[in-house]
Amino acid sequence: MSDKKPTYTEAVAEIEQILARLRQEHIDVDSLSAEVKRATELIAQCRAQLTSVEQAVKEQLEQK
Repeated sequence: MSDKKPTYTEAVAEIEQILARLRQEHIDVDSLSAEVKRATELIAQCRAQLTSVEQAVKEQLEQK
């Protein structure tokens, strides 16, 4: 398996899949813990990507 991080779009799609699974009424505690952990990792990655893009855009706008 690759250690490649998903793109922003892939991460959001995976978060949406996790949310759909969490909305199901029958989820065991072990699965819940793993799902929440993965979602938290993906959200952190998305935030970092958004911050990076925001900074790049600001830098580009300042050059004009």
